[in-house]
Amino acid sequence: MDALREEKLAEDTLVFSRSDNGPWLMQGRAGGSAGMLRDGKGSTWEGGMREPGIAWWPGKIKAGEVCRTLASSMDLFTTSLDLAGAPIPGRPGHRWRRYPPAAFWDGRRGARRLLLLPGTRLFAARQGRFKAHYFTQTGYSQPKPDAHDPPLLFDLGADPGESFDVASSHPEILAEIAAAVERHKATVMPATNQLEAIVPAE
Repeated sequence: MDALREEKLAEDTLVFSRSDNGPWLMQGRAGGSAGMLRDGKGSTWEGGMREPGIAWWPGKIKAGEVCRTLASSMDLFTTSLDLAGAPIPGRPGHRWRRYPPAAFWDGRRGARRLLLLPGTRLFAARQGRFKAHYFTQTGYSQPKPDAHDPPLLFDLGADPGESFDVASSHPEILAEIAAAVERHKATVMPATNQLEAIVPAE
């Protein structure tokens, strides 16, 4: 940060710092804590997926401003290309129209959904304040995930710790999320696992 100021590049540089998928609970106190959020790294509970992020850009981002808009780390790639005036390939993420904090997504406030896929299986889907869980897994310590049919549903606005399943009182939300999931699946083409092509699975 000091070097950016000394080289007079601060006003032309977006600096973004973020965490990495929640605390590593297997390491005990040394692995960190997700506070009131459930579980940690390796799970799709909020403690494993919700991360803090800090954006710094003098003259572009107001100091002390807080943004609670749903975002994804993939958006950093797309936003960086957009800022540089480079073409954006495929659909890797959203552009931050009003650069961080991300108050609007392509001009549609609150229209964002996130699908959580560790690997190739859809575990959970987030729509606004609601989150549906199709599979749940306790970090890396649970060898096989638990399936949920119907899915679990949590109102993260009132229950960020994901303690109270509200699926029975919000069937319309589950239906909306299910329809969005099916639309997404219709656009996905299976791809070869590039890592396994280099390092065969044992």
